[in-house]
Amino acid sequence: MESIKKNKKLMAGIVITSIVFILAFTGKIYTPYDPNEMDSTAKMASSSLEHLLGCDNFGRDIFSRVISGLGNTMMIALGTVGMGVALGTIAGAVTGYYGGLLDEILMRFNDALLAFPSILLALLFISLIGAGKYNVILSLGIVFTPSYARIVRSEFLRVRNLDYVSSARLMGASDARVMFVHILPNAYRVMLSTIAIGFNNAVIAEAGMSFLGIGVQPPDASLGRMLSEAQTYLFVKPSYAFSIGLIIVLLILGFTFISEGLEEI
Repeated sequence: MESIKKNKKLMAGIVITSIVFILAFTGKIYTPYDPNEMDSTAKMASSSLEHLLGCDNFGRDIFSRVISGLGNTMMIALGTVGMGVALGTIAGAVTGYYGGLLDEILMRFNDALLAFPSILLALLFISLIGAGKYNVILSLGIVFTPSYARIVRSEFLRVRNLDYVSSARLMGASDARVMFVHILPNAYRVMLSTIAIGFNNAVIAEAGMSFLGIGVQPPDASLGRMLSEAQTYLFVKPSYAFSIGLIIVLLILGFTFISEGLEEI
């Protein structure tokens, strides 16, 4: 705990991401206005006490849409990373522990997926299953699985023949217990750092896909969707694009600090 407190990058990352997560959580339970409510009398309204960031071209409160969209983006990032970690951990644990032909087959398939740029592979899945936030989670989760599988596999290959693992087997522990109780906890530092990077990648991927119109669909908001809407009015209302861009930068900066900080522990 003391080493964590002295780690300035890790602490800075935790503070930044905590602020963003609080905003995202707030956007899920409360917004000053309905994010999708249109007011024809408030189109392109300037910032005021009533509308902190003003209103967009439909008269929707920008601040309400920003924090609501942040919540959707974070939900997609959490779902993507959660799915990728779960599938990747199982695949990496099984191949790293057992090895042999199973390892060769699954890792060659894994390498084939890694050979494609992740965003292009995600676009391929989206083209097959359709747009929408849940389909984005599914496609990005599948695309991110190989990187987690490779990391978990490497950790299992490193420790599967160590004395404490052999002792667990001699004591009659099942393969599942050896894999997920004795070996997996020793890989947590590497996994935490990778998960932090995964959040970065998920936020960027979601923003890019929604910006292109194949992610979160209107009228729902997300950072990428709103950035696409804001670019048309960049010179009329720069605060719209700036507020979204600032949150994306803070998210990436926060998780980058966390990842680098964890590597220093």
